[in-house]
Amino acid sequence: MLTCIILDDEPLAVKLLKEYASAVPDLEIRFAGTDVYKALQVASEGVDVVFLDIQMPDLTGIQFMRIVEGKCKIVLTTAYQEYAVQAFELDVVDYLLKPFSRERFLMAVQKVRDRMSDAATNNQPPCDFIFVKSEYRMLKINLRDIYYLESLRDYVAIHYAGGKTLTLQSLRSFEEELPAAGFIRIHKSYIISMMHIQAIEKKRVVIRDQHLPVGDTYWSEFRQRIPET
Repeated sequence: MLTCIILDDEPLAVKLLKEYASAVPDLEIRFAGTDVYKALQVASEGVDVVFLDIQMPDLTGIQFMRIVEGKCKIVLTTAYQEYAVQAFELDVVDYLLKPFSRERFLMAVQKVRDRMSDAATNNQPPCDFIFVKSEYRMLKINLRDIYYLESLRDYVAIHYAGGKTLTLQSLRSFEEELPAAGFIRIHKSYIISMMHIQAIEKKRVVIRDQHLPVGDTYWSEFRQRIPET
């Protein structure tokens, strides 16, 4: 059983999220409303996840996260995409851009479950780096330095602040290893860091002045995460 808080300054948004959450059999709502201080009180008593708006009159979602200090998982629900980078730096589980569907909400719940399952399996703080086997050495790469990963037949090229590294590791294995909050697969050949997106042009993403295509299979989820402007 997962326990949750729903906090939003718009009553209609609270109502919709309650409908979504109530339809999940093993998701228990401990509080749902617009009172940020009541939500903080309930959070201090212990819950698994908070579905949290960012723009609120008394306290912003970012301030809320800093107060709870990682005591519960956070899924941000907002109409504003400009907070995405800051949110991912604060290790949110997911970033839902309004309006979002019931299916997208369920995906966020599953990501919370996956994150909690991983934490239970390995009770250590998440790493902010990966080790990649390249030729005859293991190369350490900081996650925040990675721009995108590109599949090149038998190899995967990792484009990052230190240059480019080739590895025989599959793109699928990187998709499973990299944190979903900061990375997303946009094409059969590309995984990108959302932190480093410069622009979105139709069905292409611009990172470091490189135009990367978004495949039709991945377009729907990508639009939910970062809508076309």
